[in-house]
Amino acid sequence: MFTIGEFARHGRVSVRMLRHYDALGLLRPARVDPHTGYRSYSADQLATLNRIVALKELGFGLGEVGELLAEQVTPEQVRGMLLLRRAELAQQLAADRLRLAEVEARLRTLESEHAMSDIIVKDLPATRVVRLTATVDSFSPEAITPVVRPLCEELGRRLEGSDAAPAGPLVCYYEKPAREDDPIVVHAALPVSGAVSEPNGLEVAELPAARAATLLHRGPMSGVLAGYQELARWTDEHGHRAEGFPRETYLHTSGDEREWVVELQEPIAESAR
Repeated sequence: MFTIGEFARHGRVSVRMLRHYDALGLLRPARVDPHTGYRSYSADQLATLNRIVALKELGFGLGEVGELLAEQVTPEQVRGMLLLRRAELAQQLAADRLRLAEVEARLRTLESEHAMSDIIVKDLPATRVVRLTATVDSFSPEAITPVVRPLCEELGRRLEGSDAAPAGPLVCYYEKPAREDDPIVVHAALPVSGAVSEPNGLEVAELPAARAATLLHRGPMSGVLAGYQELARWTDEHGHRAEGFPRETYLHTSGDEREWVVELQEPIAESAR
């Protein structure tokens, strides 16, 4: 038998909470000294305590916990509910991380409004590629990241089972939807040389030639917003207009994402103004 303090320590709860559970009838002491009123608990009661704490963590009120205990919820049932809750929390955490990354990107954009990068205008040749395609609802990190990264990974896996010969770095590029509210089409593509007779589910296509304003982005892709807005300002200030949607050429992506180097490419045309 354990004193209430010892039982609280073993169960990682407070003595006050044990007294509260006792008052609610959720976890009665195994024995109460009739003279001193001291509560004692048995080791077997740790299982009940664990169920109570687990159900509380799942969001059940103490009244609901009492009903579940009365129904003799099994450890397997509690475990299943905890696994589901863990998955929900992991999903929420991932979404929160994306939101944090977007906030940080906005902060970096504000801090770099008056800083200028080296912007170079290039003629990008037409390139034969193998690609995979998906759609995103917007250009926000919450929409793009969960789609583009798996798309690029799947492109790499399928490439191994094809006879395509890579001839350049990974390129992600977007297509303007027919209507403003339509999903945005995104392609993950690799330039290839020679014939491709066994594409392994990859589409063989041509990335059209374009004249583009470009700059190098260094670091995580969550920070590309500042670069793209800088390209937009430069395009407007120099009498150009955006021609289609942007491209990203991944020049260095091994190891730590903070060391990545990606060329941002904004296709442009002469403005009519």
